[in-house]
Amino acid sequence: MARRRHDKVEAFRDPRADAYPMPFVPFGWYGLLRSGELRPGKVVSLHYFGRALIAFRGTDGRATVRDAHCPHYGAHLGVGGKVVDGTVECPFHGWRFATDGRCVEAPFAARTPKVALGGLPVREHSGLVFVYVGPEAQPSWEVPEVPEATSRDFAAPVDDTCRARIHVQEMRENIVDESHFHFIHGQSEPPVQEWRADGPYAEARGRIRRRVLGWDIDNTFDAFMYGPGVMVVRTHGPALSVTAIALSTPVDETTSELRMLYYLRHPGRGGLRFLTPALKLVFRAEALGEVREEVRIWDHKIHQARPVLLPHEQGIKRLRRWYAQFYPAPDPASSLAPQSAPPPPLRPDPPSNGPETSRRPRHPAGPTPTGAP
Repeated sequence: MARRRHDKVEAFRDPRADAYPMPFVPFGWYGLLRSGELRPGKVVSLHYFGRALIAFRGTDGRATVRDAHCPHYGAHLGVGGKVVDGTVECPFHGWRFATDGRCVEAPFAARTPKVALGGLPVREHSGLVFVYVGPEAQPSWEVPEVPEATSRDFAAPVDDTCRARIHVQEMRENIVDESHFHFIHGQSEPPVQEWRADGPYAEARGRIRRRVLGWDIDNTFDAFMYGPGVMVVRTHGPALSVTAIALSTPVDETTSELRMLYYLRHPGRGGLRFLTPALKLVFRAEALGEVREEVRIWDHKIHQARPVLLPHEQGIKRLRRWYAQFYPAPDPASSLAPQSAPPPPLRPDPPSNGPETSRRPRHPAGPTPTGAP
């Protein structure tokens, strides 16, 4: 098929361009662990958001995520620390901290010091441990449960993690970058996407049409976005249905992590489940190689605050406008704030290839909050 020509280009201004740099941690929920990775009685050492962290479970089994360094003398509680009666014990001097961060024991102290480990609000569902980063002590919105993560109709996930020198926002922009679907994912034409947004939630819907191992694939493609760090992508077709949970998480000021959990629906009914391992092998060979190709590109690209976009490339513009809500407002007194008049208002989008509305996204009902802040 002949490739479409797009002669007209448009310079798009990022909502934050020339005004305020993107902080490397947008406010929102992030998935840090699979539930099975946080076993009772164990301390897990983590490093995200430019911060040393630990995770462990209390006596009630609830997960907590806390700062890693002991306020007494600075030891890292994830290196040699252990869980004792639902508290984490410092390996250096035996101070113990409860799941809410409070120091509950300090050997040889006349009275327990009134100090605590900082921490993050935690929710656990869908086989994942999520944390919230932001100014609110109690977040006003939640990541809904993902039914496929616990459904017997879906196989245990293909779990793939990679890191790249890129901002997490650009990891998310990848899903609405229409033209890359031809060059990276083998689709003959850029897909037409339908976009909807409602507060911290957004959807991008379309179709994936490509050829895999001699077969023509035509699947629906629905991406549900829950803030800056969590996305659930569902593709359905006659040959294969996959639900992918995409977790994009800032590691530090230069690096972000993308963890993909791919849940493949078992083929057919009952007796055809023996085909699932073969489907996973094919899926790994096709999908994971494409992700690695994207990571190589991400590692060497730069952020274009004013990308030159073709008329059909509306997805990046829409996502950047929606994503801007997850950053703090610029401080007029800051040296990083604009020193001149602010940029003019964005012009309305030109007519798109698909409808755009502001109705509430069609995502599953939200979970009952669990876990402790």
